[in-house]
Amino acid sequence: MSSEIDRRNRSGLLYALGAYGIWGVLPMYFVLVAPVGAVEIVAWRILFSLVVCAFLLTVTQTWSAFRAIVRQPRLVLVMGLAGLVIYANWQIFVIAAVSGHILETSLGYFINPIVTVILAVVVLHERLRAVQWAAVGISAIAVVVLAVSYGSIPWISLGIAATFGLYGLIKKQVGVKVDALTGLTLETMWLVPVASGILIFVATGAGLAIGTVSPGLVALTIASGVITAIPLLLFASAARRLTLVSIGLVQYLAPLLSFAFGTFVMHESMPAERWIGFGLVWLALIVLTIDSVHHGRASRRALPLSA
Repeated sequence: MSSEIDRRNRSGLLYALGAYGIWGVLPMYFVLVAPVGAVEIVAWRILFSLVVCAFLLTVTQTWSAFRAIVRQPRLVLVMGLAGLVIYANWQIFVIAAVSGHILETSLGYFINPIVTVILAVVVLHERLRAVQWAAVGISAIAVVVLAVSYGSIPWISLGIAATFGLYGLIKKQVGVKVDALTGLTLETMWLVPVASGILIFVATGAGLAIGTVSPGLVALTIASGVITAIPLLLFASAARRLTLVSIGLVQYLAPLLSFAFGTFVMHESMPAERWIGFGLVWLALIVLTIDSVHHGRASRRALPLSA
């Protein structure tokens, strides 16, 4: 039994590393396809993601599960809301990546766990432990420090954290009723009119860049569907095998990779006060993580032994 659990944990860890590793290098991908334009990139990402989802539903023979969800209007509407929120997240992220603000995208995903905690209080009316309040307070100080450093409120970071936090909250509400592939399919289906409208608007204005760039860049743009769907499926597989604490620890891989890319490859500015701001965010995450691990262990010890 223990060897089976070990294998399950190892495979779950590999799936999680794969998912967050891909998400971590997304800024590099969007820098490569920057000539297409941020707005057009996201539109193509939506359409090609839907194509990939349809292909995967066919290969895995799960269209019946998809149809079962479609027959539930409330779930369909909820997934439409999730689609709009993740569209906002994608658009902010891509605009930031192609305009030289990769560090701010990294900061957004570092802040995300704190935003998730705040949403739990505001929306779900959960009560925070003292240590969790301390983490929220430290992160608030970090935002002030970074605002001074940037000369304005870090709207990109806060926008990314807020939209992804809301997306996670919406997905939590549907729970296990909608799997990752079906959810992404519904979300992208809702966004097809948005993507089509964007492409028509761009085509009648400056013109679509995808028809004027190199074949390699066209191939990279088409691949946006794959890089959207694959990490979500890897994450879903990891979530079924790992504890939430383990997933929570691995999630920091993505912003760490983005941070390294922005700092050491793109050479974005990191003055001392910005290091202090990031350092405070990391301190808040360490506090939050330690509290989460400790509380998880205490909860398990408190469970009565089964007969």
